[in-house]
Amino acid sequence: MIGRIGILISFLAITFVACNSHSQKQKYTTEELYQLFQNPPQHYRPFVRWWWNGNKVEIPELIRELHVLKNAGIGGVEINTIEFPTHGDDDIGKESLLWLSKEWMDCVKAVSDTAKALGLTCDLLVGSGWPMGGEFVPYEERAQIVAPHAVQVEGPCQYEINVDEIYEKALPNASSPNSNRKCSFISLVLAPNPCTDFKQATDLLPMVANGVLKVNIPEGKHVISAVVKVHDFMRVIDGAPGADGPVVNHYNKAAVNRYFYNMSETMERYYGKKLANYFRALFVDSMELEGANWGDEFAKEFKERRGYDIVPYLNFILFKTERMGDPISYDPLIPVSDSLKELTQRIRYDFELTKAELLRENFTKPFADWCTSLNLKSRNQAYGRGFFPLESSMLIDIPECESWTTNFLKHKPGEEMSEEDYRKGRAYTMINKYVSSAAHLTDKHVVSCEEMTNTYNVFNMTLQQLKIGGDMSIISGVTHSVFHGFNYMPQNAPFPGWIRYGAYYNENNNWWPYFSLYNDYKARIYSVLQNCTYYSDIAILYPDGDMWSQIGMQNEPFPTTHFAQYKTLVWEAIMKNGGSCDYVSEEVIRNAKFSNGALCYGPRRYNTLFLINVESISAATAAQIEKFVENGGRLVCVETVPYKSLGMHENNELEDQKIRQAMQHIKNDFAKQFIFVKKPDSNFVDWYKGVQSSYDLPHVLTFSEPDPYLMQIHYVTDDGNDVFFICNSHRYNKKDVEVVFSEACGKNGKRPFLWNPETGEKVMLNYNEENRSLNLHFAPATSMLLVFEKSEGSKEQENKTFALTVDTLKGWNVEFKHSRLKTVTKDSLAELVDLNETEKYRHFTGVVVYTHKLNLSSNETIEIDLGLVEGISELYIRNKKHGDSHKVGVRWYGKHAYVIDSEDLCKGENTIEIHVTTMMGNYMKTLLDNPVAQYWTNARNKIQPDQPMGLVGPVRVYQTKK
Repeated sequence: MIGRIGILISFLAITFVACNSHSQKQKYTTEELYQLFQNPPQHYRPFVRWWWNGNKVEIPELIRELHVLKNAGIGGVEINTIEFPTHGDDDIGKESLLWLSKEWMDCVKAVSDTAKALGLTCDLLVGSGWPMGGEFVPYEERAQIVAPHAVQVEGPCQYEINVDEIYEKALPNASSPNSNRKCSFISLVLAPNPCTDFKQATDLLPMVANGVLKVNIPEGKHVISAVVKVHDFMRVIDGAPGADGPVVNHYNKAAVNRYFYNMSETMERYYGKKLANYFRALFVDSMELEGANWGDEFAKEFKERRGYDIVPYLNFILFKTERMGDPISYDPLIPVSDSLKELTQRIRYDFELTKAELLRENFTKPFADWCTSLNLKSRNQAYGRGFFPLESSMLIDIPECESWTTNFLKHKPGEEMSEEDYRKGRAYTMINKYVSSAAHLTDKHVVSCEEMTNTYNVFNMTLQQLKIGGDMSIISGVTHSVFHGFNYMPQNAPFPGWIRYGAYYNENNNWWPYFSLYNDYKARIYSVLQNCTYYSDIAILYPDGDMWSQIGMQNEPFPTTHFAQYKTLVWEAIMKNGGSCDYVSEEVIRNAKFSNGALCYGPRRYNTLFLINVESISAATAAQIEKFVENGGRLVCVETVPYKSLGMHENNELEDQKIRQAMQHIKNDFAKQFIFVKKPDSNFVDWYKGVQSSYDLPHVLTFSEPDPYLMQIHYVTDDGNDVFFICNSHRYNKKDVEVVFSEACGKNGKRPFLWNPETGEKVMLNYNEENRSLNLHFAPATSMLLVFEKSEGSKEQENKTFALTVDTLKGWNVEFKHSRLKTVTKDSLAELVDLNETEKYRHFTGVVVYTHKLNLSSNETIEIDLGLVEGISELYIRNKKHGDSHKVGVRWYGKHAYVIDSEDLCKGENTIEIHVTTMMGNYMKTLLDNPVAQYWTNARNKIQPDQPMGLVGPVRVYQTKK
């Protein structure tokens, strides 16, 4: 493990190229950091994506909504112009403003001015919807794709087909197709099936006449294969008036810059001021280019970079795609022999690499440079098919990833943690670790997250579920949230209002009055993490090159297929066993330095390098890995050891030989530093625990019982103290665990303190200095922020223990309160333990009040544990001391237990009231005449089962042990 002093020295001493960084992070001592934690400034608070639905916005309502957000504890807004919802939402006759019109810019300025007065931050989306475009984009600057089509034929015969039919069959099934697209042939060939030599492909273009292909097929099995260039093939997804229409070609640097500077110059000319006076950052949303892969200069650029012409090989390497550029099948349209398969894969890798290079040079870097020229931050979800998953985010000031409440898989974060499907049960997506690692490698401390993306269960999302997902985001490296999202809607819009997407962040939501509690929690955590340095000593290289070669790029958040499906389970297992890791790429390794057994890049130092199922790397990367091991580093290969090169070379065999020789040198001469392990069939957490123990792999803490839902992440303060965020992400199960920390954490008399992000208070924990251990109890959905610091003058946490002295409470009076339903009263809790099973009330939404009389023999402190609560609970008490109800507290997640101090209790009769605020989904399902409610609860792909609600119990009373 790297010592803390080593971390600080490397942080100060290593020189690296910072990408568009406007300022260095302010330094804080741990004492100063705690003061910041107690009362964090507004910019640490979560932001919201603020959908300006259809640009049907008016200044008075915009200003009102800003105040609503400020009062709810939100710290900033991302102005996001988007299409008006098409789910039956009633626009009540509101006019749409055009993007970049004077009226729209007036609204933007009014929001910025008001936000500044309220202490809120403003970011602004580039264009509308995604990806950026508009009707004003010139035809020659619009997005292009080369798409394949093939038909199998058997000769001898004469084959005839209309060219337009070929075009139609080649068209990709885009989410937002453009009806004005133009098609033309890049190539049209006849090849034997299977093909054993690329030269066997015969050019058929000369045989096209008058829009018809006529060809004599020789004897045997053949394939007619076309590659069609589709110009202007897609429109902006969810685009709003003024920025709807054709997507700009992201491979065309001039077109991209023209779009950017048209936006900034138009706005600055109208305002008479620089945009930096109004915004923190300009934002580009998901790079969902629907498979766009071509530009007018692509073939020329490819030949200059790779040394050969790509066009003759396109028929062999392209896959037919559908929505979002997802291949329909990975079977080649022209089947090839085994001898030709490897060459095909090498060419496909070169094609994917060229795409990534051109998108970085022609879009990502121009975007970052444009923002810098305006003295604004760049904020971008810089990933998607065609983009480098790591390097693209390294260029961005505020790199952003995304976490989801659920998706089309209908998975359940907090209730499952699948290993068969790595996507299920995780709120964080595949891309999060790439994005946070990119930030760590370039010394950026704000890792933004679109959180928690919700396109399914908008009315059934609870604050506890948001917390579970948000805690998972933190584990993946996120240090700031942009909630998805807040819908602009006039107050007189029909209930439930305009809903584009989101978890119904709205003042009409039952849990809105408690939303600020979650925002307080997040702000305090982020104030710490943004001002500490992420600690990691393990680097992970994934087989992205092999993936690109075999199935192309799969860099969207939820790829259905990618190479080595288990690979993300490895970083999870490392973190769940007390280790810390980052992703690296071949480019990072090739540009790294080596010092005292560490691979050094920017501020990062890694003593251990994992290769996960990596078969192919470049010879230059292999040489660097060899040098790393020679310098004292350790190499861990999982499943395979690299043995072949990537891409086409003048002598591929020579390149392969260099790689095999480098790996053999490591295995022969540095056996103690080389580790080879096979992946397990299941239970990666226990597997890694064994690997970690057997080979003494680095970790800073040890869980006595590692658990898939028990996660941790490790940071270091500017003055060298250790910070741990640990969470139990299970929705229902508790976890008791002993945690043993490394000797370095407690050196110089340091002890762990619990910093409470809900209250801002801190307490010193009962720490066994001899064993360096803590015994921790995690209720469901619970997290802890632990900071090791000097303990002079601090008192240990006083633990109150309770013994059961009163039977489980039964015989409740239950009252339902909601303006849309009549108030009713029942006398028995038993009938209402699970409202889901009580037909008459299961579609209720609002506040359920449970009342019970409690007779006490003394007024000593007690604890009331409500058991399982599906909703937000508040506990009140009435007695002769408190004639009116006295509020004891509120619980919006985890264990719903309340300690009532003796001064609030009376000997004899005390009345307790439990108020449970339920979610809205069950009720919304009953609104059969409300198209918006029905779309989000009963429509195809969004059918919501009834959710359990209310106080499930059992409710128990505990009294203090003597």
